[in-house]
Order: sequence, then structure tokens, then C-alpha cells
Amino acid sequence: MSRRPAGADRPEATGGVATGDRVLTVPNLISFLRLLGVPLFLYLLLGAHADVAAVVVLAVGGTTDWVDGWVARRLGQVSRLGELLDPLADRLYILATLVAFTARDVVPWQFTAALLARELLLLGSLGVLRRFGYGPPPVHYVGKTATFLLLAAFPTLLLAAAAPGAADVAGAIGWALAWWGLVLYWVAGAMYVVQAARLVRAARSAGASA
Repeated sequence: MSRRPAGADRPEATGGVATGDRVLTVPNLISFLRLLGVPLFLYLLLGAHADVAAVVVLAVGGTTDWVDGWVARRLGQVSRLGELLDPLADRLYILATLVAFTARDVVPWQFTAALLARELLLLGSLGVLRRFGYGPPPVHYVGKTATFLLLAAFPTLLLAAAAPGAADVAGAIGWALAWWGLVLYWVAGAMYVVQAARLVRAARSAGASA
């Protein structure tokens, strides 16, 4: 991983503007709309207790996880902001859902604690990387797969809680996705920690030989 922001050296063909410097792009707009879905979901689930509408918002937010990245590559609008917004939206959806689901007794607190512990581990690794001048590591496909499984599991579990007639089938599918997502989430976290450790060792070696 380079210490320069990703995309900083890729010039855009129009106007000589580097792709990484662009803010007003279609994929970034999609990411912003996904972010707006987080407080809407929390209001519907915890405030209005509109579980069906909350399921819809959560399902749309989860299934559109890949859309912003696909549009960015399709339109040639990959940007540094987009690379930050996409995982940020994913994490906010996961964290908001965990808090809301724990408050509504949809998931046990132990499951929430396991996911939050992984986030704390990753935050610690990011803090260490920043001290050595590195940005966040690139998103790995294992982490994207884990995020997809979790974002698919949550609306399914909420559906099981909101619709008693679908509880058996939706609950079984939801928890299968959730546990696989949790395992892969920790696998991806361990991979990020290993990558961060290698970068820190390389930086220290470079500093010692300078």
C-alpha cells in the first residue's frame, strides 16, 4: 500500500481533473443516499415501529451496496471520497442495525458484542497505520462478502420478527447468513491486522535504515 491516497495519480480525461479529487459524481450521490437511509431506518424501527417499512429500507440499503462501486467503474468516476463513503455506509448500516436489533431483542447482545469487538480491533489498527502515514487498507473481497452476508441477514431476521408466519423459514435463513457473515467479518479483520503489521514493520525498517 502506498502512503499516497488511492487514485491520486489517475488523471481524468475531461478538464485535467484527477479522478480522485472529484466529489460531485453519480456514485458518490448514491453513497450519500445510502447514508441517509441509516437514520430513516432507525426512526422507522425504533420511533415509528413501522417494521415492514424498516425492512424495506434496510433491504434497499443492503442490496445497493454494490451499486455505487459498479457505477463508479462503469462511468469512470472512481474517487477517493467514494472509496471512503462506501465502507463507511456499510459500517453505519451494520452498527445502526445492531443497536436497533439489540434494543428490540431481534439479536442477542452477544452477537452484537462480537461484531463491535471486531470494529474496535479495526479502529485500533487504523490508528496505528495513521501514525506511520498510511491511510485505510483497501477493502478485501472477504470483507465485502462478510458485509454482503450481514446486510442480507439483517432484513431477513427483521422479517422473521415482524411476520410470525415467516418466522421459521426467515429466521433459519437469517441466522445462517448472520453467523457466516460474523465468521468472515472476523477473518477479514484478521487479514487487515496482518496487513497493517507488515506495513508498520516495513516503515520501521525504512526509518532505521534512513
